[in-house]
Amino acid sequence: MDDVKIVGTFDVTEMVFLAFTLFFIALVFYLRREDRREGYPVEDEVTGRIDKPGGILTTDSPKTFKMPFGRDDVTTPTGGREKVDVAGVRTFRSPGAPYKPTGNPLEDGMGPAAWAERARHPDLDAEGHNRIVPIAMVAGITVHKKDADPRGMTVIGADGGTAGTVTDIWIDRAEHQIRYLEIDTGSKTVLAPMGMSKMQPRKKAVIIDALNADQFAAAPIPAKKGEITFYEEERVMAYFGGGYLYANDARQESVL
Repeated sequence: MDDVKIVGTFDVTEMVFLAFTLFFIALVFYLRREDRREGYPVEDEVTGRIDKPGGILTTDSPKTFKMPFGRDDVTTPTGGREKVDVAGVRTFRSPGAPYKPTGNPLEDGMGPAAWAERARHPDLDAEGHNRIVPIAMVAGITVHKKDADPRGMTVIGADGGTAGTVTDIWIDRAEHQIRYLEIDTGSKTVLAPMGMSKMQPRKKAVIIDALNADQFAAAPIPAKKGEITFYEEERVMAYFGGGYLYANDARQESVL
C-alpha cells in the first residue's frame, strides 16, 4: 500500500525524511555555536596564529546567567580568560608536543597542576550559607565517635618527612563530609584535600603522599579566614594534584 500523498508524488515518508535532515543540520550548527561560547579563539599549535571567532553561523551571541542570592550576573563568553599566560614551554616544535614548566611546576599551572579561573566567591548551600567551612562553624555536625578524628595527628609527606600537624577539619555542610584538613606546617597554616589523605589512627598519623614534607608550606591558602572560594579550591587541588607528577624527579620518569 502506498503512503498517503500530500502534494503530487510528495508523500509522508519523504516529509519525515526531509524534516529529520533539516533538524540534524540545524542541530550541528546549534552545537557548533554553543561550543564557541568559551575557549575561543583557537591558537594554532605550530605557528601560534589565533583563529578568527567565526560568523553568525558558527558563533553564538553572549549568554547571561542569573545567579542566586543576589550575586552579580555572569555573561559568557568571558573575554580575557583565553589570554592567561602559562608558565611553560613546548618540549619540541611539533603539533601535539607536550609542554614543560619553566619555574616551580606545582605553581606554574601545567599538566596535573593546572587550574581553571573559577569564581572568586565561595560555594553556597541551598540556604545561601558558605558550604565548606571549619567544623566549629556548623552546629550539630561532629566526627562520629566510631571514626578517628584527624585533629592532632601528624601529617607525613611522600618522602616520609613530617609536614605538620592537623589543627582543624573543614567540612561540607551540605553533604556532611570532610573536604579539607587544616595543617599547621610551622611557618603557616594550609589546607590539604581530604580525598588525598590516608589516615592511620594507630600511629596517630595522616599520610598525604601527593607532596614531600617541605612542599606543604608553599601550598595556596584562602585569603579570608574561615572561607574558601571556588578559585581558591581550584588552586589548592591543583597544587596537591600536581605533586603526583612534580613532587620529585622520579615521578616524572617513564614506568615500564
